[in-house]
Amino acid sequence: MESNELNMEIPTKHLPTDEAVVEEIDMFSTLHENILGHILSFIPIIDAVHTSVLSRRWIEVWKFITSLKFDDSLLHYQKKLQKQQFVNFVEKVLFQLTNSSIQSFSLCLTSYQYNASLIASWISFILERRVQKLHIQYADKVFLSSNLLFSCDSLVELVLQMNCTLSLPIFASLPNLQKLSISGIKLVSDSSDCSKDISLNFPILKVFEARGCEWLTTQNISLQVPLLERFSIAIWNRHSNESSEYAIKVYSQRLTDFTYEGDLEQDIILCDSSLIRNASIVIVVDEDKEIRMEKLGFQVCNLLRQINDMERLKLLFYKVLRHARDIFANLPFFGRLTYLELNEVNGEALLQLLNNSPVLDTLVLLNGLADSDKDVFTSAMVPQCFLSSFQVFQFNGFNANEHDLCLIKFILENATMLEKMKISPAFWLRYADIDLEKVKEKILSLEKCSNFCMIEFFDISGS
Repeated sequence: MESNELNMEIPTKHLPTDEAVVEEIDMFSTLHENILGHILSFIPIIDAVHTSVLSRRWIEVWKFITSLKFDDSLLHYQKKLQKQQFVNFVEKVLFQLTNSSIQSFSLCLTSYQYNASLIASWISFILERRVQKLHIQYADKVFLSSNLLFSCDSLVELVLQMNCTLSLPIFASLPNLQKLSISGIKLVSDSSDCSKDISLNFPILKVFEARGCEWLTTQNISLQVPLLERFSIAIWNRHSNESSEYAIKVYSQRLTDFTYEGDLEQDIILCDSSLIRNASIVIVVDEDKEIRMEKLGFQVCNLLRQINDMERLKLLFYKVLRHARDIFANLPFFGRLTYLELNEVNGEALLQLLNNSPVLDTLVLLNGLADSDKDVFTSAMVPQCFLSSFQVFQFNGFNANEHDLCLIKFILENATMLEKMKISPAFWLRYADIDLEKVKEKILSLEKCSNFCMIEFFDISGS
């Protein structure tokens, strides 16, 4: 009995407990440098570098970081780094890195102007490290080496928001690129042969976004992007009264989302658009380009014909219809369209759109009708969608004038499936001498074809 008690006492007196063993061993510091570097990539870069003061073991660990994010506007100890301090810090990190490849690199420069060659050297250094995700944001001019960029076949995601010139070869390929987003880039050709198309081959690209870029005016650009799903482009920087004779051609069999903003001075050719289901088109034309208005209607219809199998369409015009009233004269047939959002449209054009959209479910009108024939709805045929599918009408920017009231009356009297009508007055009515309560009463007294239609009125603030 006594011996048993003695045997039980020995281990508790001389051997450490499990808890003590855990406390004595630093399991974290025993991890490989590559693993520790990956972990440090999830904290701010300055904090990661400061881990070097923890112990001798940690002096070199931060050099194995795989993701770098530099932002000259961020605070450090409640203070923003001075320009030279920031430059010194970036240089220290870049040129002491141990990894031969970088997973991601982000450079956001919004606080200071830098020497263009310095920024270019940073970008070149990272491209040579087989970076996978590259994000650059900088407003000042920078030279970007197209040779380095298009030879970096490790790139998976490329986001460039910068004022730079990029020289395009006749053929370029980035085999692993999945997302490309560019803004402010001026694209030029490095070839003297203007008869050839420039071909950009991105075999697994899924997202393409370009905004405010200057495109070539002497050569077509062909995007070979068989897996592309979303294409978005905004072109505002044309200054000529003549349309470009050259186009941006998109070759994709999987494109489902299409967005265009601009003045249609450069053609967009979608070489396989049968799968596009969501589209947004915003057209803005400067007042001094009235000479182009005759051609604009043809260009709009040509663009719409390429995407006529879409299900949702946002079609917005600014400074257009006052000069080109016949822009909807040759609209294609939209056999799948269920959602339509418009801003500038007259009664005749709206009827044409409704008649060409037999399965339309929802119409959103962002502004009141432009001037129309006062009898346009009185003599109009009832669109097919009113008899089978039309359920929601949202009227934002209701002007409470004769044209707008005639449209509401036409819809209420003929849309047999209508479930909801939402009416929001235009902002300017706040200062007008119009009794909106009487207008509401007039609308509510109108005959309704649908037995289950609910009419909602919103005040000018939108509530």
